[in-house]
Amino acid sequence: MSWFEAPAALLPDLIAGNGRWLGSRAAVVDGERSLSWSEFDDATARLAQALLALGVRPRDRAAVLMDTRLETAIAMFGIIRAGAVAVPLNVSITDEAVAAMCADAATVAVLASGVHCKRIEGLRAAGRLAAQHYIGCDGPRAGWQDFDALLAAQPAGAPRVAIAPGDECNIIYSSGTTALPKGIVHTHECRMHWAYDCAIALRYRHGCRTLCSLGLFSNISWVSMLSTILVGGTMVLLRHFSAPDALRTIEAEKITHGSFVPVQLERLLAAPERTAFRTASLEALMCCGSPLPPEVKRRFAVEFDCQLIELYGLTEGLVTILAPEDFEQKLESVGKPVLGSDIRILGDDDRELPAGATGEIVGRGRLVMAGYHARDAANREATWLDADGRQWLRTGDLGRLDADGFLYIVDRKKDMILSGGQNIYPADIESVMRQHPAVAEVAVVGVPSSRWGETPVAVVVARAGAPLDAEALRDWTNDRVGRQQRIAAVVGRDMLPRNPNGKVLKRDLRRELEHGNFG
Repeated sequence: MSWFEAPAALLPDLIAGNGRWLGSRAAVVDGERSLSWSEFDDATARLAQALLALGVRPRDRAAVLMDTRLETAIAMFGIIRAGAVAVPLNVSITDEAVAAMCADAATVAVLASGVHCKRIEGLRAAGRLAAQHYIGCDGPRAGWQDFDALLAAQPAGAPRVAIAPGDECNIIYSSGTTALPKGIVHTHECRMHWAYDCAIALRYRHGCRTLCSLGLFSNISWVSMLSTILVGGTMVLLRHFSAPDALRTIEAEKITHGSFVPVQLERLLAAPERTAFRTASLEALMCCGSPLPPEVKRRFAVEFDCQLIELYGLTEGLVTILAPEDFEQKLESVGKPVLGSDIRILGDDDRELPAGATGEIVGRGRLVMAGYHARDAANREATWLDADGRQWLRTGDLGRLDADGFLYIVDRKKDMILSGGQNIYPADIESVMRQHPAVAEVAVVGVPSSRWGETPVAVVVARAGAPLDAEALRDWTNDRVGRQQRIAAVVGRDMLPRNPNGKVLKRDLRRELEHGNFG
């Protein structure tokens, strides 16, 4: 054994270290407000002290229902510094879902902001929440602790809390289709691997300025925040995304890095005022959440003159990236696994498939979650054991590997359409339809058919100023796809339903169309 035992560095240690050594450098920027690293270190330490003083114990769980703002970052990392478990909640979910997730996680404290305080108070008054402590920004006075006053009342200095690498760090709830999405548990050790591996893969550097353009509850935002904290950069918060606001912030804050979803990149490219802003500071941007159309991938990197890195991943812990150097040869791929990860492709019989064959993607590595909270059956369903007894994470996504080991996403397994005994992948049809000049966005879903069992229907958003002739577009598409891929109809819409990460909610479209007469 070494004469000197080096302790494992965890997130609280990174924040404290940045506070000491980076002092006056900016840690978080929220419009006109900002905190230096020493101030962010102090604020998160004070919140940790406050939680412990209230009786929140290490490994207790605390929910965060807050809009993107300075206090949200303090809340999440202050909870973690107390040794408690942060449970960030999607602010767009229903009150019913908020109550269900808080109950599922057994949260003892809830931190909320603005209108969300009123939502929490309504649930609390109705006896729907069992938390003992309620902390609010701009919240009710009776029965609530004021966020700013609570921090001001605490002594300076980090709390003395023993945190082990295997302790829970956060629980992030999936955007699943069930009444109660699954809680994805990451340990402190796992989150440090996310920080190291993603910072390297996404080319973060000391002094970077990272635009956080999505809600801080999203794991996409956590990738940005963890990477930025690791290298001692600056997190710049964008409260609400719009192309003009994003462009304005990129110029004003000299943004170098950031994480986006495809619809955001599409809107940035289409923004008529784009050329009026200086974006030369951009170095490397990551895009994930759903497949990035090749034409957007190609155009964005060229027109914004920055490195664009496509990431395919799950909050559960599988990540691949397509590096900018591989764009020319592998544009339609999502790349290879990040350092420390591995992937395989399985057939319906759970046997590994050769290169070129389509099957379910499974992966393993040090980014994989500790498991779904209190979901033993779901954990078993998400696990594949190889011949050596090693555990692999089932993704539910269909893909294939080429001869060079690059991964191509074919579709979500649950979105595959079974029509007349044939497997139809909506993504194949969507890629064809996006080539039509009138199509801005498209989603293909399977709907019931008395003749085929299921049949594909395309839901289309037309480009501005382009008339949508549904029958003509259907015929145009069917002339260009395989016989089994022909769509039964085109349905026009003003917009596609999306979750906060920009992913199209196909289950909502299927529900809307399931009673239509499509043959």
